[in-house]
Amino acid sequence: MAWTESKAWNQGVLNEKFYQALLDDATEQPERNARRKKVVKPSEMPWEMSRQGLLKHLLNERMNTRIETVDSFMMFIPPGSRSGRHRHLAEECVYVVEGKGYDMHQDCDVEITDTYHWMPVSDVQRFEWEAGDLIYIPPNTIHQHFNADPKRPARLISIINRIYQACGLNDLEQYEDAPEYDPNVKLTAELVRQYMTAK
Repeated sequence: MAWTESKAWNQGVLNEKFYQALLDDATEQPERNARRKKVVKPSEMPWEMSRQGLLKHLLNERMNTRIETVDSFMMFIPPGSRSGRHRHLAEECVYVVEGKGYDMHQDCDVEITDTYHWMPVSDVQRFEWEAGDLIYIPPNTIHQHFNADPKRPARLISIINRIYQACGLNDLEQYEDAPEYDPNVKLTAELVRQYMTAK
């Protein structure tokens, strides 16, 4: 054989059907998608007492919906309280359904070479928001939501793209927990209502 690298590539006896698996997946996708939800009822949206705050998941890859690219949750911030503080690589948009408050954002300088490094900048910016506003959170920004109203709750809807997770870059770090966080609490609508009552 004339190819000089043949001693290298000609080694091995493994056989796999990786390409066939892609074809099979593409063939089965319409039937699989027909069984996945296009409408998610409120009773099918899970509650979570998370380190980031009180959440009701609207869309999540674990919820068997047709949505392939985004996750979304509703966050409830009690009067005068705040969310957790975290950072993630994906950009995020947050719609303010009710309430008023502000965000604190700290950008990070990022360097991606053979490895991935980031460093928070010294400036921390404050952004005021109220019902009807859309908050944009840039990629890799440390951020936190604050409810500025001591008497009324705030309710936010977060939407974030899953593409970084799909690429193996689920770079998520939690720096501060929401004050209400308790890993042993199981949320219900009634319990969330109690949290939302001004003390």
